Amino acid sequence: MVFKCQEDSFLKQFTTKVVNCEPASLQWCPPDVTESQELTGFNVILEDTILFPEGGGQPCDYGTINGEPVRSVARRGSEAVHFVESSKSFEEGAQVQQRLDWQRRLDHMQQHSGQHLITELFDSEFNYETNSWWLGSEMCYIELNTKHLLSRESLDLIESKANDIIIEGKEVKVVLIDPASAEMDGVRARNLPKDVEGPVRVIRIDGQRDNMCCGTHVSNLSQLQAIKLLFAEKTKTGINVYFVAGLRVIKRLGDCFQREQQLNLAFKGGPTQHLDLLQKLQNNLKATRKSFQKILKDLAIIEAEKLEAMPRPLPKYFSLHRKDGIEVEFINTFLRHAPEEIGLYFLTVSEAPVGNSPTKGHMVLRGQPNLVDHFSTKFLKILEGKGSGKDGNFQGKINNVKEIPECEALLDEYFQPEKSVARAS
Repeated sequence: MVFKCQEDSFLKQFTTKVVNCEPASLQWCPPDVTESQELTGFNVILEDTILFPEGGGQPCDYGTINGEPVRSVARRGSEAVHFVESSKSFEEGAQVQQRLDWQRRLDHMQQHSGQHLITELFDSEFNYETNSWWLGSEMCYIELNTKHLLSRESLDLIESKANDIIIEGKEVKVVLIDPASAEMDGVRARNLPKDVEGPVRVIRIDGQRDNMCCGTHVSNLSQLQAIKLLFAEKTKTGINVYFVAGLRVIKRLGDCFQREQQLNLAFKGGPTQHLDLLQKLQNNLKATRKSFQKILKDLAIIEAEKLEAMPRPLPKYFSLHRKDGIEVEFINTFLRHAPEEIGLYFLTVSEAPVGNSPTKGHMVLRGQPNLVDHFSTKFLKILEGKGSGKDGNFQGKINNVKEIPECEALLDEYFQPEKSVARAS
């Protein structure tokens, strides 16, 4: 069945009748949100629909039925199943009004027709067939059946030819063809779904190979406005070419210009200076980090020498905790210079805590094997970490350094009446 949305992709509202309505639920992820939520409502089948059901690489349309939001449309054989988020059902046989989310539809039409255009050009220029395509919320890609990574020059060539064709304003037609007829010869097509019946829908653009397609399209290539090929990347099965078309080109340009203005303020220089200023900043950061690490090593040696200079007998355990970065070399340097008589060292390095959020760090236990084995499991549980070790040496990553005082309390309890010499932070 060809739905009304496929007959006229520019129809924004439509009156039809309810064929079936059943209670349903849907795991739905709103646009620009990563976590899904469960919605309750109804699966509604109509006599016809202007809301496109997901298929052919194109997401479904959104809209409303009698003012109630349609969150999903899926094709089931010759029917389109609309999930309507609503507390009230729809009576079978009742007349209802559909309204289309036009901005979403226009965006999808521009991306889909743009895909057909660049698919044709990659085929004619390089003999690269398109295996599949993907329409994302920010950008799209086509997967080409080649292992040769495309150069920027090749992308620019296709982009230039595509925009020249857009300027020509070629008409985009939709025709229905009997799949068994000779007219299907030469039509670019992949295998039809088994549940498709009747004539197939073909997109025809002057000067290009016909394409079998179920999606919604512009009626003239001039409605694409422009197309931009962003980059190409190699995958296991081919080469993905990422692109944007139509209003997405304008939006992306606006986003890039806004970031450029922000970088101008951050770097205190114009766009032509950004790379040089960034390189200078990276060099300064590298030099600063090198100086910082040297200071930390010197500090670790000082801490170890202070401990070595303490009167004997030395304490049975010693703990030291620093919160100026996860610099494991500080611990290693300290232990290389620290006295060996102490039964257990409990050492951590971490970032400075921010608010109540858990802070990550690195923990080392070194000393008598029985003491290291006794405390390592307990400390990992308290500090929410993972680690391993043997022969009196244990280290691991920890995720909640704010609980270090609880570990200190266990040490105090175990070694009473002996107390640690110092605790630095």
